[in-house]
Amino acid sequence: MEIETHPFEPWLPSNAKLLLLGTFPPAPKRWCMEWYYPNYTNDMWRIFGHIFFGDKFYFVDEEKKTYKLDLLKPFLKEKGIALFDTALRIHRTTGTASDKDLEIIEPADLDGMLRSLPACKAVLAAGQLATKVFTEHYGIDARKMKMGEYKEFSFEQRTLRLYRQPSSSRAYPMKVEKKAEYYERMFRDLGILG
Repeated sequence: MEIETHPFEPWLPSNAKLLLLGTFPPAPKRWCMEWYYPNYTNDMWRIFGHIFFGDKFYFVDEEKKTYKLDLLKPFLKEKGIALFDTALRIHRTTGTASDKDLEIIEPADLDGMLRSLPACKAVLAAGQLATKVFTEHYGIDARKMKMGEYKEFSFEQRTLRLYRQPSSSRAYPMKVEKKAEYYERMFRDLGILG
């Protein structure tokens, strides 16, 4: 059984107000860059471009079919957005990145991440499995949460929010602009977007 360890370092700027957690990156053959949301068909960085710059291609290098990391990293640091995933080590049961085909061997250190982010007000667990891992760890009942809603939870004398948003995967059938509407409300709630 092949076990993969997470290929990227956690992106945890000290000013982060939001921790964005996926489940685990796709296999390297699907990457267009060596960083978060590396699949060129994933909409995460298009959603960000649409919301903050009115241009879903702002972070997209269409010619090279990749993303503009030189713009993304300083932007995320300035806005206070942290990134990692809920799984540190996984086994792909069928070789895909689909949540249903991932067996989590070792979850990520969620408590350690939140401790290292004293300004963090909210977590977005992107995707069903990421949400399941996170809610089970913190004992959050998210069964009735609708898209765009949040639940408050306590962590070491802090009250944080867990948001539920549409998946940025193209497998989730919703236009980028519609997905962006949900994310935009969250960014406004958290003071990340004016």
